[in-house]
Amino acid sequence: MLFNFPEERNRIEYKSQVPDDFEETVVALLNYSEGGEIYVGIDDKAKAIVGVENLDLVQRQITDRIKNNIRPHTLGLFDILIEKIDSVGVIKVVVSSGIDKPYYLRRKGMSPEGCFIRIGSSNQHMTKEQIEAMYAKRIPLHLSNMRSPRQNLAFKQLEIYYSEQKLKFNDEFLASLDLLDNGGRFNYAAYLLADENGVSIKVAKYAGTTKVDLVENEEYGYRCLITATNRVLEKLRVENKTFAKVTAQKRLERQMVDELALKEAVINAIVHNDYSREVPPVVEIFSDRITITSYGGLPQGLSRENFFRCRSMPRNRELMRVFKDVDLVEQLGSGMSRILDVYDQSIFTFEDNFLIVSFPFAEGFTLPHGNVNGNGTEEVILNCVRQNPKFTLEKIAENTGFSKRTVSRQMKTLQEAGIIRRVGSSKTGYWEFIQE
Repeated sequence: MLFNFPEERNRIEYKSQVPDDFEETVVALLNYSEGGEIYVGIDDKAKAIVGVENLDLVQRQITDRIKNNIRPHTLGLFDILIEKIDSVGVIKVVVSSGIDKPYYLRRKGMSPEGCFIRIGSSNQHMTKEQIEAMYAKRIPLHLSNMRSPRQNLAFKQLEIYYSEQKLKFNDEFLASLDLLDNGGRFNYAAYLLADENGVSIKVAKYAGTTKVDLVENEEYGYRCLITATNRVLEKLRVENKTFAKVTAQKRLERQMVDELALKEAVINAIVHNDYSREVPPVVEIFSDRITITSYGGLPQGLSRENFFRCRSMPRNRELMRVFKDVDLVEQLGSGMSRILDVYDQSIFTFEDNFLIVSFPFAEGFTLPHGNVNGNGTEEVILNCVRQNPKFTLEKIAENTGFSKRTVSRQMKTLQEAGIIRRVGSSKTGYWEFIQE
């Protein structure tokens, strides 16, 4: 079957089948600044889609060859996908540019015979000088070689997430996830994924557009990073309220921020954060935007241009692998694509040590019932009370997702403003609206 795919070039290569020198191409793409893609089942010379006979078997074989025959570890740096082109099954191998360059063939070592680089559409042996220059730029600290500050770690939460995906989890699996250092001790990746740790993600909420009036300051963490991520996402689902706009034709409704783009930005910040300085990501909710800040800036070797091209260079390949296993990440670079499908590049701010993404609220849209004091907290609470005036402060907190302290403070403000009052006792009474 003839096809009309782009010509082979720096980032794309076609193979009719998996050749003996397949790993050379993977090494070359790992060492290339933009990574790349390899299609198996496409004959470039004949311009034809020949397909792959046993897709699952070949997929497993490719995975084993990359994992076993290339060093340093490639965990989290590649995806192997099955695609259908005109009903013919082919395999697409997505290779990310690695941060532990130079990568090399295990049997050849870090030598000109074992190291390759992509030049045009071909793989070239690297010179000794190129190898030395690339090695000198290697980032010395990352999760795999940072020892966990605690060694008595448990992984019951992580085990639950893996069992939900019908994946085995045992002592050998910890090693295969690269959660142990060369001495067999837990590394920092293991620490982040353990049931208990000292890392927390802060979610702060402000009444206005600046940090002057802090409304809430919640910590999500001190536990498995997967659990902390899910808790942050749950919090943002509560905060990401639906706004409305009435036009001549109809009433339009939209969330403050696109839900999928917001989720991807949070996950990207957590997965790619530089934890070597023990600075976790921060989420801040203002009256006009949601801002997510991760520490570390862009990974070394990844330019802004390639960042916006959705080129993936995972800073923490161990976390990338686990987040992908539990379905929080789909494939390399997909998260950025989803964000840029909805927002333009101006929402990103690059600093030497920080990467900031700021999502503006939908323009022209307002909360359906007004907005007390310039933020949405009171309106959410008032809507909850409208639904059931007999709710106690505890029930309001439970149904809105706010802390009891926040609910108590906001209800006091509303009572002082003459908007609402309590009739009867705190347990058996009810709320009455004085004005609407």
